[in-house]
Amino acid sequence: MTPFEKLEAILACVQTDPGNRGLARDPVDNLFTATAGDYQVSCQRLAETGQAVGIVTGFFIPSATRFETDGPLGAFFLERTLLSLGYTCSAVGEDPIESAFSAVRGRQNYHHVFPNSTTFNIAIERTGQALDRNYYTMSGVAVGPHIDSLFDELPYSIGIGDGGNEIGMGKIPHETIVKNIPNGDLIHCRVPTDHLIVAGVSNWGAYALAAGVYVLRNEKPPANLFDPDYERKILQLMVDAGPLVDGVTGKQEATVDGLSWDEYVKPLIRMREILEC
Repeated sequence: MTPFEKLEAILACVQTDPGNRGLARDPVDNLFTATAGDYQVSCQRLAETGQAVGIVTGFFIPSATRFETDGPLGAFFLERTLLSLGYTCSAVGEDPIESAFSAVRGRQNYHHVFPNSTTFNIAIERTGQALDRNYYTMSGVAVGPHIDSLFDELPYSIGIGDGGNEIGMGKIPHETIVKNIPNGDLIHCRVPTDHLIVAGVSNWGAYALAAGVYVLRNEKPPANLFDPDYERKILQLMVDAGPLVDGVTGKQEATVDGLSWDEYVKPLIRMREILEC
C-alpha cells in the first residue's frame, strides 16, 4: 500500500457511526463529507511540525457528575505517539482528567506543556460552546458555562469529535449539523478549528491521527501502541483514578461510548494491520 492508500484505509475504519448519532444521516451532505481532506492534511501538518504540541480533552457527563472515557484515552495515546517521535507534548484537562493521566504516566519522562504555550494544538472530545454560549450533551442537557474551553486564540488547531457538540465542529456549516444530528440546532459547537477529524468515536480519531503520523514519517510505532490488551489496561487505570465513566452508560467501567470492548478495538486492530503492510 502507498502512504496515501494507507491514510485512506485508516480513515475508512473510523468513519462509521456505531452509536447511530446521525454522523452521515444525509448520504451527500454530512459530517464526514463536510470534512473531506481534513484528516490527510491534519496528519501531514502534525507529521511535519517540530513544535510543541498541546492536547486538550474533557467532556463532562452531568448525569454521572464525572468526565467520560472518550477523549482522555485517545489524548494519552496521541501523547505517547508524539513523545515516541521526539515531540514536546502533553495532554491536559480538568483535575479528574489530570488524575487519570498521572495514573498512567507513572515515571514516564515527559515535558508538560499547556495550549497557551504551544503553537500546535489538538482538541479531542472537548466540550465546546454552542451559539448561546452554553455547552451541551448530545441529548441537549446543558453542561454549564463553568467548563472552560481552554482553547482560545490558538495559532493552529485540529479538532476531533463524534457528535457535533465538540470543539472544532464550528468548521461544519450549521445546516449540515442540523440535517444530520438530533438536537443539532441547539447543541452545535460553533468553535472551529483549522482542520477537523470526525470519527464514530473520538478516541478512534486520535488513533487515526497517530497512525497517520507514523505512516507519513515512515516509522514503526512502539510495541505497546495499537495493542488492544495494553490499551484496556490503560483505560482501567484511568477509570479508577479519574474516576472516569462511560459517556453513554454513565457507569464507572472500562468501556467507551457503550460499546463492547471487541467492537471498540476493531479500528485499533485494523490500523495495526495497515501499519504493518
